[in-house]
Amino acid sequence: MKIIPAIFEEREIRRVYDEKTQTWFFSVVDIIQVLTQQPNYKTAQNYWKVLKHRLNKEGSQLVTNCNQLKLPAADGKNYLADVANVETLLRLVQSVPSPKAEPIKLWLAKVGHERMQEMSDPARALERARTTWQKYGRSEKWIQQRMTGQETRNKLTDFWATHDIKQGEEYAILTNLIHQEWSGVSVTAHMNMKGLRTQNLRDHMSEAELIFTALAELSTRQIAEVTDATGMTENKTAANAGGKIAKSARLELESKTGRKVVTSENYLPPSRVKKVRRLNGK
Repeated sequence: MKIIPAIFEEREIRRVYDEKTQTWFFSVVDIIQVLTQQPNYKTAQNYWKVLKHRLNKEGSQLVTNCNQLKLPAADGKNYLADVANVETLLRLVQSVPSPKAEPIKLWLAKVGHERMQEMSDPARALERARTTWQKYGRSEKWIQQRMTGQETRNKLTDFWATHDIKQGEEYAILTNLIHQEWSGVSVTAHMNMKGLRTQNLRDHMSEAELIFTALAELSTRQIAEVTDATGMTENKTAANAGGKIAKSARLELESKTGRKVVTSENYLPPSRVKKVRRLNGK
């Protein structure tokens, strides 16, 4: 199964694609959070808990049709969460009074069909991502760096997949190790710095942050390839070494420019940016 987030009105919705059944499964709480327009994830989680209890008492099959799959959380780790396919979610939407009901139904119908299109023409996925980034005001230079960085990331995870690294928690551990080494902060700390919750950190990186992330991951992969790193212990060693190469380059650049590479800058909507600045005491 592949975890590929989707975006609804600048909010990230976690989803998983089951290649065996060719089905998208979406995070129920993420959809509930959109419908209830709750900025707090825990509140949306509690809303779903109460709604699930009520639906069970009513004998609804909706809850029965929900599955549990591991999804990434804000701390970078994967946890079991309730997920549902498009058909179940379209029915679930009817149980939540919300002005977002119709927009989310149209969105679900659209994104639920994306994967079939991409399987016949993989370029569609890249073009859609480019269009989304353009819509949110990213420069062509930033978009090119983001896409190049994603290709570098994919090559690294492809290596891990064939060298005894388990997708999910072990990927997250190694990713965090690389990130901590080159940037000096963990993935979670970097997200907190930028005021992100479930958003993709890389979609809110500056051009410099993207470049150093890519350098760290490229270095990690090439070192791992040369040493034929297998399993967590050997790949942790490669991750540390790759991260240190990017760290040295970062420190040298910062000494020459007097500017920090890792910053709190992001691409959040203006209202969210103001809130982040208040939390950061600015």
